[in-house]
Amino acid sequence: MDTESNSLHAYRERVCLIQFSTPSADYIVDPIAVPDLTWLTPFFASPDQEKIFHASEGDLLGLGRDFSFVFANIFDTMSAARTLGWPQVGLAAVLNRQFDVTLSKTHQRADWGRRPLKTDMLDYARLDTRYLLPLRERLHAALVEGGHWAEAQEDFERVAHVRPKPPGPSPDPMAFWRVKGARALPPGQTAILQAVFDYREGQAERINQPPFKVMGEPVLMELALRAPASLDDLSATPGMTPGQVHRHGRGLLSAIQRGLHAPVPPAPIIEVPPDDVLARYDRLQQWRKTRANARGVESDVILPRTTLRDLSQRPPRTLDDLAGIADFGPRRRELYGEEILVVVSR
Repeated sequence: MDTESNSLHAYRERVCLIQFSTPSADYIVDPIAVPDLTWLTPFFASPDQEKIFHASEGDLLGLGRDFSFVFANIFDTMSAARTLGWPQVGLAAVLNRQFDVTLSKTHQRADWGRRPLKTDMLDYARLDTRYLLPLRERLHAALVEGGHWAEAQEDFERVAHVRPKPPGPSPDPMAFWRVKGARALPPGQTAILQAVFDYREGQAERINQPPFKVMGEPVLMELALRAPASLDDLSATPGMTPGQVHRHGRGLLSAIQRGLHAPVPPAPIIEVPPDDVLARYDRLQQWRKTRANARGVESDVILPRTTLRDLSQRPPRTLDDLAGIADFGPRRRELYGEEILVVVSR
């Protein structure tokens, strides 16, 4: 299975295609033409039917967000390749190495929300799933042979239970704080940043385009720093194009004036963990890195970050305590439990 979305071409991303391959045929479901996909709910939730994805998390989050699907029995070929320590785990690289197949990159950034879809786009989408079945068989055999099958299954189960975040307020009044450099601005200029950020969000939603296509974040920062007061000042702002000045000049100047007269927005409070928690996390991270280097895999193959965070915040004292740690399955407890108890007790 695979999905195609339109995150580069719409204000709110949506799943635009769902691809399936079976041993005998390839299928493409168009959720724009067929918006009611409740008939797929039992299939996705079934523990008896395996669903094979490559890099499944984004697909599962999108399907969960748009259709409220829940998932069971996932096989993630990218996760399996990472568990085995394969040097390249992108789908194109894996298929080229395993099957001497070259995937086209022509439509990687295509607008999958536009209709009608061209034949070559459908062929591109189909090939993303066509080889996952034989790839799954090779990966499964290698995992079993290497003694990593139970470990890989724990990762598959973990990603199957990832859920999309519930929607927050729209627009999010605190979103502008995520602009790089926002926290370093003087107080008065943060209000300007908030005003021009909100203006950009409104325009992006109006024309159904991603916000970065309206204006980049570096430009927003320049506007906050300079607070231009005229169209000429806007034209002199680094990063502003003549087209942006033409389309958004009056709106931006109005937003800047609102920001100049607005109260200073309070910065969100960042909670810093206690020193003992930070020290435990650092020790666990170093232990994980050493273990990963010895095995020839990425660090999070040994333990995911969620597990390290939970171990550092709720240090276990016994092997039985490890069963309550996030994303720490039986196989990993068997492999690393004794070592972990030593690391967290120092």
